[in-house]
Amino acid sequence: MSRPADNILGTLPVPKLVWTMSAPIMLSMLMSAIYNLVDSIYVAQVSELDFLALSYAYPVQLMMVAFCAGTGVGFNALFAQRLGAGQREEANRVACHGFLFYGLCWLLFLAFALLAAPLFFRLSTDNAAVAAAGTSYLRICCGLSIGMCMQFLTERLLQTTGHPAGFMIVQGSGAILNIILDPVFIFGLDMGVVGAAAATVIGQISGACIGFFLLWRIRGEFSVSFRGFRPDRALSAELLRIAAPAVVMQSLSSFMSLGLNQLLTLWSDTAVFVLGVYFKIQSFVFMPIFGVNSGLIPILSYNYGAKSAPRLSQAVRFGAQLALSAAVAGAVLLALAAGPLLRYCFHAGGAAAAMGVPALRMAALSFPIAAVSIILSAAFQSLGHSGSSLLIALLRQILLLLPIAALLLWLAPDSVWLSFLIAEAITCVATLLLYRRTVRPLIAALADSDSSR
Repeated sequence: MSRPADNILGTLPVPKLVWTMSAPIMLSMLMSAIYNLVDSIYVAQVSELDFLALSYAYPVQLMMVAFCAGTGVGFNALFAQRLGAGQREEANRVACHGFLFYGLCWLLFLAFALLAAPLFFRLSTDNAAVAAAGTSYLRICCGLSIGMCMQFLTERLLQTTGHPAGFMIVQGSGAILNIILDPVFIFGLDMGVVGAAAATVIGQISGACIGFFLLWRIRGEFSVSFRGFRPDRALSAELLRIAAPAVVMQSLSSFMSLGLNQLLTLWSDTAVFVLGVYFKIQSFVFMPIFGVNSGLIPILSYNYGAKSAPRLSQAVRFGAQLALSAAVAGAVLLALAAGPLLRYCFHAGGAAAAMGVPALRMAALSFPIAAVSIILSAAFQSLGHSGSSLLIALLRQILLLLPIAALLLWLAPDSVWLSFLIAEAITCVATLLLYRRTVRPLIAALADSDSSR
């Protein structure tokens, strides 16, 4: 079967394509960051202990996103490659396996909610009130995460079939509903953190339902059929080969958050509070960058399958420009607004504000450098070098960051926030060297093959 001529991944001018694919994801991820931040701001107004419960729960939420996003990397890469090669029946088989794998993700989260949530909080804090609130929050968010899993799947199906606006509609609609329900449940019904969790899962389930409706609307272009479907060992292994490093890579954020929490606890509870604020604010910068990363993956995978070397190079270059722009703007805004954000949004007192303002400004210096590593990771993931992406993530978030943070806490605690900048700078150098040794020769070989035809 010939390659479909009307798929924008292979026909739209590259700068416009990168923007078309990335902008809706960036906007939807920003919307997601807004409702995560709104949750925290509302809960902080109810109780400082409830905010601490959300801070301790944050690594688990990151882990859930890691499994869904990592699975999406494997799914996106295989689905886009099949479409790029014109193999629509094979693309349908990949889609069916996507439903299977996301269903397994939900069962894993459900098992955690039922069996492990109380143990997690007993190991995280000695405060019984914080543990009780956090356990209730995670049981709802994890146990009813089927909406999140199906939302991820429908978003990626819409994105890769050339409907990136569907990504924004699916995630944005759920986020808006969450923002509306948060004050109703948290304050109106006096449900506290339980209300925040309920608003979150209702928004996710609503987004998934809208995603299925949008897939039904485009059934004439691509329709998922389960007729005769059976799990295929070879296809599952191929999906896992790509997805597993991505899951591990994404989950490193969770381990990084846990590790920093434990290190900072040895120094100051105020530092743990500031770190929690930083992670919430940081998402406003990193989610747009990861939006560009997500937009690039199907573009690079499709054009790799189509053997279009010029489009590969142009996409990486323009994606890096977009991500750097977002990172620089985010760093400047955070440096200017650190004080008001701490005082008025999170009700930070004197000690927290005194520590938090310089801390946020030091951490913001790492944003532009991190953007380069994150964008080049999309090239590694899409072109068969997932191991390089995993190495980059390990350096950024575990192998360099945690030891550097521990060393600075010992030598100069007030400068511990510079550990983000130092770790990102070293990682960026390693990333550029890896890109030069792996991806550039691959693109050059495609170009030579195309010119010799």
